[in-house]
Amino acid sequence: MTEKVFGLDDIVEMKKQHPCGTNAWKIIRMGADIRIKCEGCGHSVMLPRNEFAKKMKKVLVKAEE
Repeated sequence: MTEKVFGLDDIVEMKKQHPCGTNAWKIIRMGADIRIKCEGCGHSVMLPRNEFAKKMKKVLVKAEE
């Protein structure tokens, strides 16, 4: 299985859609836990890194380096 590569301020697509109707999330904090913010309604969620890696589908927009 390939390692998923993601970074701070990337916009990612998760496997399940948020109740507000969007599927795009922005990574706003990285560490042992990862905090993501919904691009539709602004709700933020904190997940352990391994759980986030399982639930993430793909990177939609790479952050500016």
